[in-house]
Amino acid sequence: MDTTHSTTLLFHNTMRITDGHLEEFREAIRRAVDFTREHGPQLMVEVFLDEERMLAHSFQLYADSESVLLHWKLSDPYIQGVMEHCEVRAFEVYGEPSRAVLDGLDPARADFPVTFHPRMAGFTRPLGPR
Repeated sequence: MDTTHSTTLLFHNTMRITDGHLEEFREAIRRAVDFTREHGPQLMVEVFLDEERMLAHSFQLYADSESVLLHWKLSDPYIQGVMEHCEVRAFEVYGEPSRAVLDGLDPARADFPVTFHPRMAGFTRPLGPR
């Protein structure tokens, strides 16, 4: 069994919150996460705030590239709502996305660094009681 291959993708998005927009950013993030919890394909979404530096870190775990594409399709209005209050400083992709996801994250077209980190090893434990 090949234990190094996985279609799982982890995204880490670092955002700089626009000065004077912290509360609006918080609300936009809450709306986006609430929508995603109900309708999105992500296995996990976590957002962390560094208020001192006005930075936010979003982590999203996907089962595969098709889940990423579905997320983009469903969540675009919520993503745009968040982006009204911040700018992306860096975007990191952990795993091996499909060509369609790579095209959507094309570093040559982005206004921020996009980096890719191939998977070496690991596993995802199912949530719930053991």
